[in-house]
Amino acid sequence: MSEGSLEAPIRHPLDWENPDFYDMEKIETELHRVFDICHGCRRCFNLCDSFPTLFDMVDEAPTQELDSVDPKEFKKVVDGCTLCDMCFLTKCPYVPPHEFNLDFPHLMLRYRAAELKQGVVHTAVRQLTETDRNGALAGLVAPLANFASKRGNSLTRPLLESIAGIAQDAELPKFYFKTFEERALETPPVNKAAPAYGRKAVLYATCFVNFNNPDIGTAARAILAYNGVETVVEYPGCCGMPQLEQGDIAEVASKAKLVAGEFRRWIEAGYEIIALIPSCALMLKFEWPLILPNDPDVKFLAEHTSDLSEYIVGIAKKEGLTPGLRPLSGPVTVHIACHARAQNMGQKAAELLRLIPQTKIDVIERCSGHGGSWGVMKENFETAIKIGLPAARQAVKNAPTFVASECPLAGVHIVQGMERLKSENPLPTQAHPVELFALAYGWDRSNRISPNASAFLVDVTAEA
Repeated sequence: MSEGSLEAPIRHPLDWENPDFYDMEKIETELHRVFDICHGCRRCFNLCDSFPTLFDMVDEAPTQELDSVDPKEFKKVVDGCTLCDMCFLTKCPYVPPHEFNLDFPHLMLRYRAAELKQGVVHTAVRQLTETDRNGALAGLVAPLANFASKRGNSLTRPLLESIAGIAQDAELPKFYFKTFEERALETPPVNKAAPAYGRKAVLYATCFVNFNNPDIGTAARAILAYNGVETVVEYPGCCGMPQLEQGDIAEVASKAKLVAGEFRRWIEAGYEIIALIPSCALMLKFEWPLILPNDPDVKFLAEHTSDLSEYIVGIAKKEGLTPGLRPLSGPVTVHIACHARAQNMGQKAAELLRLIPQTKIDVIERCSGHGGSWGVMKENFETAIKIGLPAARQAVKNAPTFVASECPLAGVHIVQGMERLKSENPLPTQAHPVELFALAYGWDRSNRISPNASAFLVDVTAEA
């Protein structure tokens, strides 16, 4: 028997089309096997809430062993998982190719998929995952939607909590009347003198950038054009991460086939695909090929997809960037998002920001606690804040002017944790690393970079 962790972890395709995948008796047998190993190891005690819940459950049982825990209690462990993948990639010594063959996140996913088959998932939660529909409808009445969802609105937020189960104090994304796709109709001029001139890329807009923060996409496009990259913006549909969190693997597979099919023609025409949000990059590069391992379009797309920061850092290393970066107005604390870490590509957001001259960059490589839609729910929000407090404390200690995370939800959540800690320093401006990189180039929140503009502090979190 080997200890493990001596070889790179590998993941097996999900057997989601096999009826046994949804057999709750078989799932509970596997849960017992895996939980017993986790109980004996406990290396993941400080990750998400699943592991403390499991270990407390065992410690409080009559025999202090898993055999005296009621299997009905296992659901509490499943519900604490945010599918961040950090246990699989950074902590567990028993992941494949170890003979114990542990894949804790995908086992939690299997349990949720079985629950979905049984109709257990709450209707309100299912509706929250319809990001394309919700974004399109809310965008039509963006000022009203943002007013209703604003934290502190004593009229609407209690109602939202009562109807949809969203915690009153959770910061929620804003909506925009003009989507990133619509903004992209104005194409920035490509710098033909740039070292990387000749590159071509498709920006996969993602539901979050398209509906909730188009500035991320606009900043990315401006940077790439200034560095000689011809870009087009495409959004065939959501990557399915919200549905994956709820166990709807069939819906994810449907989205994967649609998006991968649409992107094939661009790749064959010489374009690379850039996902603007780490969760979406993770889906395209890793999760979709595990769900549809025999789909040639999915495999082709995975081979030609880059995370946004990964792509820009790649230009810097291979061709070199266009000169013109200048210092930001203060230090930056950059959070390495869990789904960026799960791509196993290194700290690309930190590498990107360190290209900015004379700007202090501090790194937080710890979970923010948000966990996508999980962290805004009433039953989870205070736990999400608690999980994220170590990251928030580290940010407070750094006293940054900016807090940056490639996961916009994580960045906002960390700042909200900083607010709870009541630091004497003013709260920092929260932004995406690419927005800060664009500011260092003289970006003025338009499609273009102005080389003669000075880098200055801009309220990148201004309301829609």
